[in-house]
Amino acid sequence: MLRVPGNQGNWWHALVGAPFFLAYPMIGLRARALLARRPLPAMASRLIWSAVVLSIGGTIAVEVPFLLHLAGTSDWQRFLVLGSGLGIVLCSAVILVVRRRVVAPLAGCIAGLDTAYLANAALCLIVYSEATGSLWSRAGWVVSAVIVWPIAAELILVLGGAVQGRTRTGAQAP
Repeated sequence: MLRVPGNQGNWWHALVGAPFFLAYPMIGLRARALLARRPLPAMASRLIWSAVVLSIGGTIAVEVPFLLHLAGTSDWQRFLVLGSGLGIVLCSAVILVVRRRVVAPLAGCIAGLDTAYLANAALCLIVYSEATGSLWSRAGWVVSAVIVWPIAAELILVLGGAVQGRTRTGAQAP
């Protein structure tokens, strides 16, 4: 059951695809950050963080076959999948925890969504990079390869403190 990605109809592909729906709340949060001056309501923040945790949990669950050497991939591909997926999550989590007092709640939510999306996209880009077929049949891979760069840049800016906003205490962030 854990022998993936060869079996095209298993649970693994559902978990891989689900986090891509995070694009919708990411777009909504970005629009809110640009247009609204009010802070993010606590309930909205909780819902977003719940989606982030579920998505990261799904991405980690997808990486279990790679961790257990059951995915049928080369050692190099296995290393890339585990290093990029878990690396993005761990680095972002450490930075958010260390900077939690100065990161605005909206910026934290954006960083969480970006992290979950990028960890999953990195996994997909690596696993499906060797897929055969025409460019049209690989359109999702091509779009993902293009879209990860602006999302990665945004995540770096948010985690690096370049995105300004109100901190948790209400003071203007440095």
